[in-house]
Amino acid sequence: MDPSRKRAIRLTVALTAAVLLATALIYTSFTAGERDVTASQLLKTAQPGQSYILAGTVLNGSVRREGAVLLFRVRDPKADISVPVHYTGEVPDPFRPGRGVLVTVSRHGSQFVGQQNSLTTKCPSKYQAVSGSYTAHRARS
Repeated sequence: MDPSRKRAIRLTVALTAAVLLATALIYTSFTAGERDVTASQLLKTAQPGQSYILAGTVLNGSVRREGAVLLFRVRDPKADISVPVHYTGEVPDPFRPGRGVLVTVSRHGSQFVGQQNSLTTKCPSKYQAVSGSYTAHRARS
């Protein structure tokens, strides 16, 4: 077989493999993404056995421990609705009532159980400008 023909066949096989791998990677990245849900969305749509990323604020006065289980309620940011979460695992240092959180949960009966070590906090940015600070600074200049 001619060497140039061998090179062409190898190039075609390599490009085909690269395209297949890229397609698989793109498909996986789009289908693996889970969307954040609020407490009200979770109460309406949660199916037993499915996992959801619950986003909201830790309700004041709702945090307590029962042995290794951390119990707290996550409040919907746009409605006066909250859901109870039973969580085991690492708790981030900034976790506290009033703080925004994300936790992967699944429904077990009437309870929402947090996936172990899935709790993260949304920290307020220390770099976020205070509302109106630019205009106040500019007016003094």
